[in-house]
This record gives sequence, C-alpha cells and structure tokens, in this order.
Amino acid sequence: MPPTNAKTSRSHRGRQEARRQELISRSLQSAQHCLEDDDFGTAYAHYLLVLNLAPELKATVKETFQFTLFKWAEELDSLARIQDLFNCYEQALELYPNDEVICNSMGEHLFRMGFRDEAAGYFHKAVKLNPDFADAKENFYRVANWLVERWHFIMLNDTKRNLTYLKAIENAVRSGCKSVLDIGTGTGILSIFAKKAGAPYVYACELSKTMYKVACDVMAANNMGSEIKLFHLKSLDIEIPKHIPERVSLVVTETVDAGLFGEGIVESLIHAWEHLLLQPK
Repeated sequence: MPPTNAKTSRSHRGRQEARRQELISRSLQSAQHCLEDDDFGTAYAHYLLVLNLAPELKATVKETFQFTLFKWAEELDSLARIQDLFNCYEQALELYPNDEVICNSMGEHLFRMGFRDEAAGYFHKAVKLNPDFADAKENFYRVANWLVERWHFIMLNDTKRNLTYLKAIENAVRSGCKSVLDIGTGTGILSIFAKKAGAPYVYACELSKTMYKVACDVMAANNMGSEIKLFHLKSLDIEIPKHIPERVSLVVTETVDAGLFGEGIVESLIHAWEHLLLQPK
C-alpha cells in the first residue's frame, strides 16, 4: 500500500475510534442520568449499547448494569410484560453467561411465575458457578422441596429395599439380560446398579427436568455419564431405533406406588414394556 493510502487508512480508523469512544461516553452519561430519574428501561438500553460497543467495559459496569437490569425487570413484571422481561435476561446472559447473580435473579422471576423446573435450572447453575452464593443455595433448596418428592429421600435411605433391587438386577444381568431400560430413573440409582452389574447397554428416561438434571449429576459423579444413555422423555415417547437401537431385554422401574390404583400407571407401564421389551421366544 502506498504511504499516502496507508496514512489515509490510519486516519479513517482513528476517526472511527474517536466516534466510538464519544458514543460510549455519551451513552454512559445518558445511562447515569436515566438512573437518577428512575428511567430504568432507557438506562438499560444505553448499557446494552455500551457493552456491545465496548465489551472491554464489562467488568467496569457490571454492578451498575445488574442493578439497572433488576430494576427494569421489576417494572416489566409489574406491567405483565413477561416476554420483554425474559428477553432482557436473555440479552444480559449473552453478555454475562457465567454471572451467578443474573442467573439467580432469572430463577426468582421464573419461580414466582410458576415455572419451577426452569427456575431450578437457573438456581442450580448459579450454585455451580459460585458454591458459596447463599441466596442461590437457599433458592435451589426451596424449589427442590417443591419438585423433589420427599419419598425420594426415604427410598434412597432404605438400605434393605435398595439391596433387594441390586440383587434382582444382578441376577437378571447374570442370566443373560444385556440391555436395560430404567423407566422414571429419578436419581439414576437403578441404572447405576445395572451398569455395575455388568450390563453392556443401559438406558434411562426421566420426565421431570429437575430429576433429569439430578440424575445427570449423580451419574457423572459416579463416572458413568458416558456409560448410561439418559433421556429427558416419557417412556412412551422413546422410539426404536431413534433413541435406542432395539428392544431391551430388561426393564426396571420404581414408579409403582399408591398411584397404581388411581392414575392408570399399570396400563402405561404395560404399554411401555410391550413396546420396548424383547418378547420371550
């Protein structure tokens, strides 16, 4: 490039940078004025512009941006502008994807609106990002009380019951069952039993999003995340060969309870078993 053209290009870039800096400065000033006037929506828009123009300022304006976001979200909530509220949080999480405070706040809004599974996901993420974040931990435990039935804990601590399941699964696998499907896996305990018993192929399904995530964590903690194929599906929605290559030789489940007599669970389980279980020759 000739010297004159290079000088012109540098001059042009310099003017562009100067305009960018001026726009950033003006937007920051405008955002501050809007906050002083409690105009949180306009302040939020200014901060979005600043952060898109100058990502290097993310750390500098983070706390003020959070404050603005939360205040604007409160207004949107009071006006029942729910989609706008969610859009704001999605924009914020694109800018700060690993911000536990924003995740926790998003979860709080979702929980108040009745989206408990989704709220649990955001609280869980916030706790993972910062295990010492007390508000997020309290929120996660609170929503868990809504989503995780207390009988889960009783069952998990019933040693005799669990050993009986383990022995039955071990006997079935030793007798030739090579593929196992765990319907309503919950924490994943029966799937883990099947894998430890030596079953080469283990599949599990769980409808509850919260319990599905719990099962993912439990399996990962037991180094079986890649050994057990876990689906966030109803058993009736599992298709062959879309989800599993062929019918399994063993179905295990802990879904049979008092609901047996009032919720049609028997018919659903029989249908699933007939659809997914190898038929005896």
